Amino acid sequence: MSDATLVYDDDCGFCTWWADFIGQRSDLDIVGFSELDGDLLERLPDDYETCSHLVTDEDVYSCGESIETALTHTDLGEPARPLVSFLRQFEDYERLRERAYRRVAENRSKWGKVMSKTPPARRDGSD
Repeated sequence: MSDATLVYDDDCGFCTWWADFIGQRSDLDIVGFSELDGDLLERLPDDYETCSHLVTDEDVYSCGESIETALTHTDLGEPARPLVSFLRQFEDYERLRERAYRRVAENRSKWGKVMSKTPPARRDGSD
């Protein structure tokens, strides 16, 4: 079991694809919005459904920072940790990361035509 949990919109095929991608390449726990329990839910911001989150024992990373951090927990992204750590010192980098995240999130229906996986809610027939 991981010491970090990626929380994502499990009603989105594009988001589900990314959660599965990260889950297969890391030891992160993956939890969809529909599966949130009280403990985890308490740690999330009130507007948690506006983006993904990575919850650790110490911190909650949201939106672009959550995906960036989750990717550095994968076997593919682990070598980038020092670079990401360096880049996080710069406000311009943070603005660029969050702008890129928001641009992708706002167009996830288009991205979902290229990368998508049936969300868990739809797989079990509770759509």
